[in-house]
Amino acid sequence: MITFIDTHVHLNADQYDEDLQQVIDRALAANVEKMVVIGFDRKTIQRAMQLVDQYEFIYAVIGWHPVDAIDCTEAELQWIEQLAAHPKVVGIGETGLDYYWDKSPKDVQEYWFRQQIRLAQKLNLPIIIHNRDATGDVVRILREENAASVGGIMHCFGGSVETARECIAMNFMISLGGPVTFKNAKQPKEVAKEIPLSHLLIETDAPYLAPHPYRGKRNEPSLVPLVAEEIARLKEIPLDEVAKVTTQNAKRFFKLDV
Repeated sequence: MITFIDTHVHLNADQYDEDLQQVIDRALAANVEKMVVIGFDRKTIQRAMQLVDQYEFIYAVIGWHPVDAIDCTEAELQWIEQLAAHPKVVGIGETGLDYYWDKSPKDVQEYWFRQQIRLAQKLNLPIIIHNRDATGDVVRILREENAASVGGIMHCFGGSVETARECIAMNFMISLGGPVTFKNAKQPKEVAKEIPLSHLLIETDAPYLAPHPYRGKRNEPSLVPLVAEEIARLKEIPLDEVAKVTTQNAKRFFKLDV
């Protein structure tokens, strides 16, 4: 049976308050065998930890989002470190830089980004990277902090093939989501074609960035096969190969089923 892993989903978002169980049931019916829920502030981290205890097939990544970096404190980071002792916490993030929104000053974002890289290194966990309009600085900081020592994921990657290769050289996986299915998404499609399947993961980032033909609607993990289908089309390979390799990649990367 073909199965998929959604490596980045926000089942802890308010958008699922009314029908979370149905959303999860639809994902399982679509052969999404595991889901990694991202907690990125106090509320969503708490919800992510509840979900990993409630569902055997859900794992968590916890950290502090760059948009909300101004709200982070040393106490929050210590709390994240304590929670990360849970065996189903499989990464630190999403962290990084976001120059699109201006809630948090760039220097504050950079400070907490570096602190979370160092925390990931201390805990020997991979780092999940959020990057919006900040590619040069993200890559520079990852290099300066020797992030390759633990590696990570470039979540919902929207950069160039050249940047993807730079990140792969630093021990990072490239994760593609709904945008790869958008008709005007030139760079994600090029990345899907050019980057070896061995370095790719798939995700939804649900409830955001629903793939075509659901663009603009609430996303959910049951739609992650559409991402895999588009990668298979672009690479001109069978869907089951994309599903098999990206699932293996996710299990190896997050040390699932070990």
